[in-house]
Amino acid sequence: MYWLDSAYEAVSRFMDMGGNVLWGIAILLFFMWTLIFERVWYFKTGWKADVGKAIATWESRSERKSWNAKQIREKLISEARMQIHQYLPVIKTLVALCPLLGLLGTVTGMIEVFNIMAVTGGGDAKSMAGGVSRATIPTMAGMVAAISGVFANTYVTRNAERQSQFLEDNLTTDH
Repeated sequence: MYWLDSAYEAVSRFMDMGGNVLWGIAILLFFMWTLIFERVWYFKTGWKADVGKAIATWESRSERKSWNAKQIREKLISEARMQIHQYLPVIKTLVALCPLLGLLGTVTGMIEVFNIMAVTGGGDAKSMAGGVSRATIPTMAGMVAAISGVFANTYVTRNAERQSQFLEDNLTTDH
């Protein structure tokens, strides 16, 4: 249990060093990774049922070459794609917001530096260094969060495209 207390203390110190913006980044990161894990879980478990249902509906049709059949095929593909691509735009937006929140932390930290300079007359380097540190930590945290999200988003998006193509390839118009 000591390691848990130690980890909590280290995270608490890190959050204090970075200011309130780090809490915003942490909440954003939690929400982003929750959606990413949901999509990964869906591709491991749920997508087979959605795609299987669309394929079964299509295979149960006796006629597949008319205009009506093609429209039904497009509807089945569109509905499955909506399920497959669910939350991907939100994940992409959250990835883009991470560095922006980091920059917000930079600005708030620099405001603190300028405030210290105004109060002390600009001669207290130690106080200014604390503000610069407070400015750079959220930037780093935002960039790390965004980079992790970029890789995960790329994986999930490619998987979604692969599954969409799989569905489209299996809804054939022959026979």
